Amino acid sequence: MLPTVQGNTDVYLIPGDPVEQVRAPDVFNLIFKTLGINAVLVPVHVAAGDIETFVRAAFLAKNIKGMFLAIPHKSLVMGLLSHCNDYGRVAGAVNGIRRNPDGTLEGGLFDGKGFVSSLDYFGVVYAGKRVLVLGAGGGASAIAASLAIAGNRAPAEIALYDPVPGKAHAVAAHIAAAPQAAGTRVLAAGGSDPSGYDLVVNASPLGLQTTDPLPCDVSRLAPHAAVVDILMKNQPTPFVRAVRARGLLAQPGFEMLIQQAPDYLEFFGYAEAAAAVRRDATFIREHLYPAAMTGEIRRIGAQASAPLAAL
Repeated sequence: MLPTVQGNTDVYLIPGDPVEQVRAPDVFNLIFKTLGINAVLVPVHVAAGDIETFVRAAFLAKNIKGMFLAIPHKSLVMGLLSHCNDYGRVAGAVNGIRRNPDGTLEGGLFDGKGFVSSLDYFGVVYAGKRVLVLGAGGGASAIAASLAIAGNRAPAEIALYDPVPGKAHAVAAHIAAAPQAAGTRVLAAGGSDPSGYDLVVNASPLGLQTTDPLPCDVSRLAPHAAVVDILMKNQPTPFVRAVRARGLLAQPGFEMLIQQAPDYLEFFGYAEAAAAVRRDATFIREHLYPAAMTGEIRRIGAQASAPLAAL
């Protein structure tokens, strides 16, 4: 259910192409309503060639306080920004934009950091390990960049695979050139073979459709390997189910969104709400996780609405 929209409601937009698959409005409108924030997040379908014009025009409206960005716009808005956080600079993409008091636009990238936090949440070890990222789009580049700049917790190797010729190589080269990524080998993989990797991440669109093939050959996964499928739709995906059928750890993408929610909230000025969600995001998990996976939710305390007590 959307928050009550009034004349003084702060408006946030999430442009994408397509945009039907985005779950951020679902999550953040729940957060706004649950925590009593007078704001709303609205999805808008904007073609890639129109995104710069759209961003410039939209921010002329004083009650539009910021934007979330969905595919394929995360890398297409970089030329509009006066400032950007380290994650965005290394990845060459952002998934949040705010207008500063001086009128300049500032970007932030949070989904990669959210992914790394989700690994910590699930207890997946990645420091010094070999990671295969399937895909080379905005989500994949954010994940690879955030892992690469994790300092002494960074993997030893991050390989990206994408069937589009040259795409993974371009992303890998951009990340590898960042000084913050020194010490981690970042490269393009020659194929999707998961053998020899400790962590395999599906950051491709494979799995959005029920007729999609699996993103890699599950039988080739190492016995100790862990898998994360960042898709927010059709969970547990056929990939997750196939990996679990082998007795291996496989997790859905919900936590990537949940873990980055506090960073978004802080970026847009909701520090108290960010702290509340960090303390207990049970109400978000109960909303996102499908019935088949609700038993996997770690509930804090007896009440799912615990964050309300914080505000």
